[in-house]
Amino acid sequence: MSFLTPLLLRGLTGPARRLPVPRAQVHSKPPQDPLGTMDVVIGLTSCFLCFLLPAGWVLSHLESYKKRE
Repeated sequence: MSFLTPLLLRGLTGPARRLPVPRAQVHSKPPQDPLGTMDVVIGLTSCFLCFLLPAGWVLSHLESYKKRE
């Protein structure tokens, strides 16, 4: 790395440093209706079925996928 690299990088990023960065006005409030136990159970079950079950299927049948027929 040459001694000019920091100068070149500073020259490339210089104009970007002077741009104003807008701040998001995010205000959060407590939920109007808190989640119940059944809502949480349904959400976690659907996440398990959609993401973990297919991945588990593929991993459990990995040896049969490796065989060439």
